[in-house]
Amino acid sequence: MRLLLVEDDQALQQELQQQLLLQNYSVDVASDGEIALFQGLEYDYDIAVIDLGLPKIDGTTVVKALREKGRNFPILILTARDRWQDKVSGLDAGADDYLTKPFHVEELTSRLNALIRRSAGKASTTINNGPYSLDIATSQVLVEQVSVSLSAHEFKVFKYLMLHVGEVISKTTLTEHIYDQDFDLDSNVIEVFIRRLRKKLDPDSKYNFIETKRGQGYRLLKFT
Repeated sequence: MRLLLVEDDQALQQELQQQLLLQNYSVDVASDGEIALFQGLEYDYDIAVIDLGLPKIDGTTVVKALREKGRNFPILILTARDRWQDKVSGLDAGADDYLTKPFHVEELTSRLNALIRRSAGKASTTINNGPYSLDIATSQVLVEQVSVSLSAHEFKVFKYLMLHVGEVISKTTLTEHIYDQDFDLDSNVIEVFIRRLRKKLDPDSKYNFIETKRGQGYRLLKFT
């Protein structure tokens, strides 16, 4: 999942970035509203965390501008302010949830997971598709109820495909959503991860669950 983190407090920004990386997010950061707005319009994110008290352009204005430009990824706002009016303004601008500083990182990640599930139409932390099951909260993957160990990047690819089952996803899109913004997007590493997923999750080619669409990308088959 590719996440935009907008926080001007450098110490908090670095702490949150490291914690989110440990949760298998690909994290892009911005320290002011101007950069945040540029990145939010330029790149395709799965979710954003935006502080309201930003230099140059305040967080509420950033959220409103993103929504006006058609960006519909979930947004969670952070605020150190106690006034309920600030929280309401952020939500009215288009944010989906908020946290008041200080907060526990565990609560932040829990809320982010819930927002991602909601945006994908998933009410549970577990995504099921035929013999395959993926638990977003625990990062556990099951095949026919048997746990299968995946690397962090393999899990990110499979998670993205499970959240977009039945859709054709390009290599570029997968790369952008599992790596940070400075990664070489011309890399063919996605092909390696897809090959590993096929070997680990369908070693006998029983399901052929990932289709390769030549010149387009990959599609995870939807099972009934």
